[in-house]
Amino acid sequence: MKYFGTDGIRGKIFEDVDHKIAFDCGNSLCALKSKPRIIIGKDTRLSNDYLTLAFSLGVLYGGGTVVDLGICPTPGVAYLTKHLGFDFGVMISASHNPPDNNGIKVFNSYGQKLGDILEQDLENHFGQYIKCEAMNLKNYIFNPKLVRKYIDFLQNSLDIDLKNLKIVLDCCHGASCKVAPTVFRKLGAKVFVINSKMDGEKINVNCGATNTRQLQESVKNHNADIGLAFDGDSDRLIAVDENGDEVDGDKIIYVLAKQLKKENKLKNDIVIGTLVTNLGIQKQLNKHSINIALANIGDKYVIEKMLETNSILGGEKSGHIILLNHLPTGDGILAGIQLAGVLKKNNCKFSALCDVKLYPQVNISIKVKDKDMIFEDKTLKQLIDEIESKNNQSVRVLVRKSGTEKVIRVMVESEDEKMANTYANLLEKKVREIDDKNIKK
Repeated sequence: MKYFGTDGIRGKIFEDVDHKIAFDCGNSLCALKSKPRIIIGKDTRLSNDYLTLAFSLGVLYGGGTVVDLGICPTPGVAYLTKHLGFDFGVMISASHNPPDNNGIKVFNSYGQKLGDILEQDLENHFGQYIKCEAMNLKNYIFNPKLVRKYIDFLQNSLDIDLKNLKIVLDCCHGASCKVAPTVFRKLGAKVFVINSKMDGEKINVNCGATNTRQLQESVKNHNADIGLAFDGDSDRLIAVDENGDEVDGDKIIYVLAKQLKKENKLKNDIVIGTLVTNLGIQKQLNKHSINIALANIGDKYVIEKMLETNSILGGEKSGHIILLNHLPTGDGILAGIQLAGVLKKNNCKFSALCDVKLYPQVNISIKVKDKDMIFEDKTLKQLIDEIESKNNQSVRVLVRKSGTEKVIRVMVESEDEKMANTYANLLEKKVREIDDKNIKK
């Protein structure tokens, strides 16, 4: 596909994503369903009104109706799409990407992200405009009060209160700034909030789920029980324990899985991870009689695998945590609430719940000019084969192209940390060498 990646349309504003793409996307939804009712939300980026209005105009031009939530977490859009009976939900956001990026995520009427086939169908209609007889501007409705229904859903998702828990929230200057503190306070926790100004120039900048340093310090300074970091659109969660140590998505899934198993709520005793789920997590889950199946990287592929295996818990190391018995998409705030609930029920230190030793895993993201060309390069594939054959499966290698950025991602995992670093650096050097040659052409 030309525009859609693993998580919707995403790229640098005005270069990769502009008003025409937004208009085409909105109008093309009118080709998938006649006169659709669409609910739309956005994070705090400066370019969000620009894309929201262009998208909405495309829908109105095609005879549809738009209800604009204003600033709302991505999973909030998914929840409201399903529970208020909209045909589609749309989020204007570039998720964890930098402030000068933006994008479009589309949900079906069940609150699920569109699959590859529907995304291709949608993209095929770009530029083939649907036009209604008479455009009605009254079909654009701004109603931010609907976000309260999502807040109520989050509050009701937990069967206990969070009284006596001290929690630090890093809202990343993004879509969670109002929702997350409100919900955790309603649940009774003592809440400290950092990066809580809705600032589109600071969203994801050295904060949130992609950089927990500020959260780590804040947890220690406040002597808090747990820290929770969200990304720009709040569909990711990375936690911090009472010692200030980071707890990634793999460990969060491990903690939640153990609790669900303990309460006899883990359907089929299976959870879903991805190709980069740490081998230490996989082995430790097995010790608790919990099976793990691996999906391709990308939360929509995790959800597809969850539906296939009839499981209720899945996610990614990056912090997409899916609790399918609550919502059919990743939700950082929801996952944070459930994680805090586990901590309250066990009445122990958070670090004690994370009793798993991870295998050393080196992850490197490399910005490149042409990720497709590099990914298909024969010399890179030969190097990967050499590493794997030489080490007889004691080293796990994954080189992949990002579905949302011009980036090649390298992952090397081994019980020997020095070996993992050596091979990761070797692969990075090869990727940069291929990219340099391409730039000089």
